[in-house]
Amino acid sequence: MTGNGNALRLLAYAFAAVDHGSLRRAAKALRVRESSVSRNVLKLEQLLDMQLFERDFRGVRLTEAGGAWIDVARAHYDGLLDAFIQCARDNKDAKTLRIGLCWVTGGEFLRRLIDRFGGRYPDVILSIEDIPASQCMAAIRRRRLDIAFTHDLGPVTSCCSDVFWQERLFVLLSSRHSLVGKPAVAWSDLAQMSLLVPAGPEGPRPDLRLLERIVADGGPAIQTSWADQATVILKVQLGQGVTFAEESYARTVTIDSAMWKPLEGHNSVSSIRAVWLDSNPKLSVLRLIGLAKNMAKRTSDQNGERCMRSQERCTAG
Repeated sequence: MTGNGNALRLLAYAFAAVDHGSLRRAAKALRVRESSVSRNVLKLEQLLDMQLFERDFRGVRLTEAGGAWIDVARAHYDGLLDAFIQCARDNKDAKTLRIGLCWVTGGEFLRRLIDRFGGRYPDVILSIEDIPASQCMAAIRRRRLDIAFTHDLGPVTSCCSDVFWQERLFVLLSSRHSLVGKPAVAWSDLAQMSLLVPAGPEGPRPDLRLLERIVADGGPAIQTSWADQATVILKVQLGQGVTFAEESYARTVTIDSAMWKPLEGHNSVSSIRAVWLDSNPKLSVLRLIGLAKNMAKRTSDQNGERCMRSQERCTAG
């Protein structure tokens, strides 16, 4: 459009003048000043290089050329408005933020993030679903999902990606295990055990790249099986191996005849990153990312302050 302004707005003012036969009455209907209607009608006439209205003390009326042009323009205008209305009606996804979870059990950070976002933007519908790792990137690129939270998938191309938070890992041991008396364990303590990893359709999915690092650093041997989380937990209770989960899962799930122990040392945390398209037109995506970054920064600052206070206490002691 040229410097003469927005075409739809100019047309809206012109049609109001036609319908009401007066710039003053048109301004009242549009809830604007009469001078605004007059100025925009004049802009439209200048843009078309055509006099649409004859003006006198009684109001305005269309010229012969103006009447012919308005009839054609209104048909297109009404059709365009119908298209906008139909698009808004049909595109229910416009106000829906689709969030995918790939191997992520949730976590306190994600819960607080979604809770705060929902409180700030109640008009946005949040749709949360699981997404297999093999489909995660394709779902983002094709905009079936607006944003996905996942573990380390390796190099990410054609998408934006950022690590927003980390969760400590906990290992589940049989209550008869020799390490249950320790306050925390390292992967090297479990080198002679089997690390049971569910490969079934249910339950939290592990970070495969993390598993590779655990094995490379002398940790337990990985044993995958087509079983859900319940079956894996049963095997742990029977002393047939150990399994692990993020802290948010371990803190909320109590297992009979088994105990969760925090991991320490190398590979004892799981990094959770977000993946999204920079070209996604939804403002809600940018708002969620901005809120997540602010929360992550505050969490990092608070953790830093706690570490400093702990060091000061140790020095003073």
